[in-house]
Amino acid sequence: MTYTIEESRPFDLLADLFAYPEEGFAHRVEQIAVALEETLPAVAAELTRFREFVRNAEQIEVEEVYTRSFDVQAITTIDIGYVLFGDDYKRGALLVNLNREESEAGVDPGNELADHLPNVLRLLGRMEDMALRQELVEKIVAPAVNKIIGEFTPEKVESKNNIYRKHYKTLIERSDNYSLIYQQPLKAVAVLLNTFFNLQSGGEGEQIQRSTADFLGTVGKEIAIEG
Repeated sequence: MTYTIEESRPFDLLADLFAYPEEGFAHRVEQIAVALEETLPAVAAELTRFREFVRNAEQIEVEEVYTRSFDVQAITTIDIGYVLFGDDYKRGALLVNLNREESEAGVDPGNELADHLPNVLRLLGRMEDMALRQELVEKIVAPAVNKIIGEFTPEKVESKNNIYRKHYKTLIERSDNYSLIYQQPLKAVAVLLNTFFNLQSGGEGEQIQRSTADFLGTVGKEIAIEG
């Protein structure tokens, strides 16, 4: 089966939500949400608060929220192999396979690694091996996305902040109202995966999720090494 532009489009649209929010990002988010409302209203519904945020916030605040979510003193990472396996050799094996699949599918990873969530989403919209695609989602992508979503809680964020305070002289300020807002596009991804792949709760994906260290533990180890 060869995927058409229409069939790959929802994966491409959601991938765009995780780009660094440069000028024009709010307009792009609105375009994405409107497009999804027509065909995948349940996915679009998860973006309601995110749309409001990017529409009403100053550009600098949107950039700061993105940075604190995924980049500097971050809540989490969206490199799904790292989320599941950390620096274990299993991530290396995953990267090798994803590099091959993305190359064959014509996905340009840009400056990111192959397991960067937007790259993986674009791959899912283009894979022709349906059995492999289903397995990738069930065993890797869905567990990782659920794990990333789980990092966006006040308790986990405060625990990470405590670690950052001990290591850095200055803690970057967070938005009072929107520090967890990137949970919304991540939830939209989860709904899209459930819609396309009929995912069931439990199973191997859940076992992988339980067996991997959370981002909080990884942050502590990395800072200890740096210190």
